[in-house]
Amino acid sequence: MLPCIALTSGEPAGIGPDVCLALAARELDCDLVCLGDRQMLTARARQLGVKVELRSYDLTSHRHVPGTLRVEHHPLPAAAAAGKLDPRNAPYVLELLKRACAGALSGEFAAIVTAPVHKGIINDAGIPFTGHTEFFAELTGARRPVMMLTTSSLRVALATTHLPLAAVSAAITEELLCEVLEIIDRDLAHWWGIERPRITVCGLNPHAGEGGHLGDEEIRVIAPAIARLRERGLRVAGPVPADTAFVPQALAGCDVVLAMYHDQGLPVIKHAGFESAVNVTLGLPILRTSVDHGTALDLAGSGRASAASMAAALDLAVQLAARVA
Repeated sequence: MLPCIALTSGEPAGIGPDVCLALAARELDCDLVCLGDRQMLTARARQLGVKVELRSYDLTSHRHVPGTLRVEHHPLPAAAAAGKLDPRNAPYVLELLKRACAGALSGEFAAIVTAPVHKGIINDAGIPFTGHTEFFAELTGARRPVMMLTTSSLRVALATTHLPLAAVSAAITEELLCEVLEIIDRDLAHWWGIERPRITVCGLNPHAGEGGHLGDEEIRVIAPAIARLRERGLRVAGPVPADTAFVPQALAGCDVVLAMYHDQGLPVIKHAGFESAVNVTLGLPILRTSVDHGTALDLAGSGRASAASMAAALDLAVQLAARVA
């Protein structure tokens, strides 16, 4: 049986609906179900000039038919216009994530693929929200979610995610690093079939602290965590200076790089493969992939938004779901 993939359409004012509709034209080795407002998707398709037949989702399994999109209708509280955020629709955005997660936990969906949401407008609506990664962890009871972006040739995971830079150092503890590295080791083996993956760990400071002259987190925290995990049999190297961790010679010897914070690792992988990189949440009891970009409000409804990252996220979800089926 083909995997059934839940596709959340994301912020209705952004390019999420656009890239979801773009998938409808493709040949897909899955049963694809888009969660969203049917009328909004119909209007956006008309605005984009996309010919697509929206079909209702009825829990039965169907191979995706190019030119169609199965939709589970979730009504918007307020009419959505491309490019114009409305805080009244914030609960709807989170409802889609909750529904997808419940379906994945029950086995109804083999994986979740998420279109981008707008964190700012969700918080403006009075709902505390830091991102998909943390939200899915809360919904599934996962202790430690790990954000990892991947292309065909590079994987970058993050020790911390959506934190102000001033809070990063205090957040990086020996226990946190051990948990994150064990999750990376386990999930790369489980989902990708990489036994004993080689993990390179970046330092936090320039030159990995320069022997303590440019910061001592490497000496106090990062190196001890690496030593502990080596004793447990994990193949972990570092801490290495982040400015040399991503050179081709260094990458040839590892399966994944662990960066200490968001903007230490993600600019590298987005430069290497923007619109082809996929965001994967490790550490969850479910499989979730996503695009590597935001809502791009200025492109919504224009027909200029690329669906490449969304297509890559779906392809990876199908591949990984089939591996462990």
